[in-house]
Parts: sequence; C-alpha cells; structure tokens
Amino acid sequence: MRILQISSAQSLGGGERHLADLANGLAASGHDVYVALRPKSPLIEELDILKVKNIFTLPLRNSLDAKSARDLSRLVRENKIQVVHAHMARDYPLAAYAVRRNPVAKLIITRHVLFPLNRLHRITFAKAARIIAVSQAVASQLRSDIGGAAEKITVVRNGINTARFAKAKTDFERRQFLDRWKLSADSLLVGTVGELTPLKGQEEFVRAAREILKQFPQAHFIIAGIDHSRGSQHQTRLEQLIKDLDLTTRVTLVGWLENLAQLYCALDVFVSASHTESFGLAIAEAMASGTAVVSTETAGARELIEVGNTGLLVPIGAVEKLTEAIVLLLKRTDERVRLGSAAQQAALANFSLERMIAETEEIYRAEID
Repeated sequence: MRILQISSAQSLGGGERHLADLANGLAASGHDVYVALRPKSPLIEELDILKVKNIFTLPLRNSLDAKSARDLSRLVRENKIQVVHAHMARDYPLAAYAVRRNPVAKLIITRHVLFPLNRLHRITFAKAARIIAVSQAVASQLRSDIGGAAEKITVVRNGINTARFAKAKTDFERRQFLDRWKLSADSLLVGTVGELTPLKGQEEFVRAAREILKQFPQAHFIIAGIDHSRGSQHQTRLEQLIKDLDLTTRVTLVGWLENLAQLYCALDVFVSASHTESFGLAIAEAMASGTAVVSTETAGARELIEVGNTGLLVPIGAVEKLTEAIVLLLKRTDERVRLGSAAQQAALANFSLERMIAETEEIYRAEID
C-alpha cells in the first residue's frame, strides 16, 4: 500500500510516538510509507526506517492553511497515495481537502485525546472513511461529539515496544541509572514520566513525596519530562514548589530521557498523577517493564489497570490517597513484585506494537479493497 501519514506536531509526545512507531512498522512490513511534517519536526529523527525521499516538510500552520492543503493534494496525486492518515485535529481538514481532490485515496483519522471537537472537525469526520480511537474512552467521547459518523469509529489501542521494556528489568540497568544520577544503592525510587504541565499532576506527586519521606527517608523521587510552555513556566513553578517544600535533595527533575526503559527498570514504584489520560502510554510502558504502578483514576488508566491485580488506582487530585497507595507498595516488596509481574504479563498480551500495526493495516486494507 502507498500510505501518507500527516502530523504538524512540534514536540514529541504520545501521539507522535504512536505515529513514528506506526510509520516505521508499516515501512518495515514492505509498504510505501510517506510522511508530511512541519519543518524541524522532532519526528524526522524518529522515522529511521523510512526512505529520506518519502519525508516531506510543509508549513501545516493550522486547519485553514490553504497552501499546505494544496501541497498535500499534489503530494497525494503525484505519489498515487491510497491512504491518507491524519493524527492531529488541526491537520484533519487539510487531509480531508487532499482526499477530496484525489477521490481514489481514503481518509483515516486517529483521535489520540479526549478534548471535544469543534464544528469544523465534526464536518471533517463525516468525510473520513474510518476514525480510529486509541482507547474506549476516546471512542465514547467521539460518539458524543460526532453523532452521525459514529459507526465509522474503530478502537485500536496504542501499542508499545513491549520487548524493549521487558528486557530492561535487570539489576545492571538499575545500577546504571543510580550511578548516573548519583543515587544511593539502597534508595527506594518513585518516579513519574510525562510532559511538565499541571494536567500531568507533577505538583501532587511532589506534595505526596513530602509525606512519603516522613516514613521512608531513603526514598528518592524522579520526574522525567520537559516543559513545552512559553518560558518553561510550568517547570519554574514546579522547581519553586520543590524548593518551598525543602525537597531539593530528594526530588530530581531529569528532563527528557532517551532510555526510558532504564528509568522504569530502576523504579520501585511508577506513579501517574494525571488529571486526564486518553490512554496512558507511560503507564503501559511501566507495566511492560514489570514495575508496580499507582495511577489516578483517569479514563485511560481505568482501561489499562485491573485494580489490585495489575496496579492501584486513586482519585484524581487526592494527594492523601496517592501517598497512601505509594506507601503501601514501599512497605511491601512482595506486593510490588506481584503487581509488577501481573502488569507485565497484561502489557505483553494487550499492548504490543505488532498488534497495533496489524490492526491499523487491516483497517487500511478494508477501506481500499
């Protein structure tokens, strides 16, 4: 198949990781995969399987970027594209225009987030051949948003490289992480991963850390992620909170880590304190690593975690409950091991990259046959 993936993303998040894994996987399977991105997109470096000549850069400024729409249309026509797959809301109308000008091509839209759609996007969804939701929670939101086009929705849950995360769970990897950040070998490590933003709940994580240290003075807390806000205002606020709570020697902001698998391996407990998650990619990665998980009860987390079997869930924003759940697991090594092992088996069975690619490929074939 000749497939065009489109993303105007300027930072690398869960949706962008999804696109890179999907594009690389389809290319590795023998499909002719093209990608349209913004100049200097972080995705360019992630598309290591694609032919360089198949990666195009366009302005992709917004939903009404007429020039980009025309350029996409020409790209589809000249390369005889059969499937046009868009991943961000502002790209949906541009992709729809390109398909409308090239009726042989089919429009596939993936929705990665729970935020409501506006009227323009609802019109675009009506023209899509198929709409992919990355979770049942996203599918439910879409059904309430788009009404008549709801029959086009198919759930294809996100996939991750489960083997890479599972293989990292070794004492050697843990020691390497501890050495890199100059942490004591007997540290109890609690960590969280995600963009630095209030929606990810890092402030609640830090407040919980203060309470946990009263019982576990050897605990250390890791926050991995970067701030994409103007002037890094979220990171500045978080650093000030850490200072105000006198936690500068116990909470470490490690920024962006290339080897997240090593971090998950090193952790005794992984925490997601998010206020909203459409899927919860970091949760799935931690589970695949065999690390015990405590998460807030976001829609995505409820789909991934079987409470008491593959992880623990607490109310959103409830620092006291978050603290209690983490303390429980720090006290009980056997429970951490049990939850981590069950979580890893669930992740291997349900969240593989191969499954996600195969299900998406099946959708493409059904629409072009």
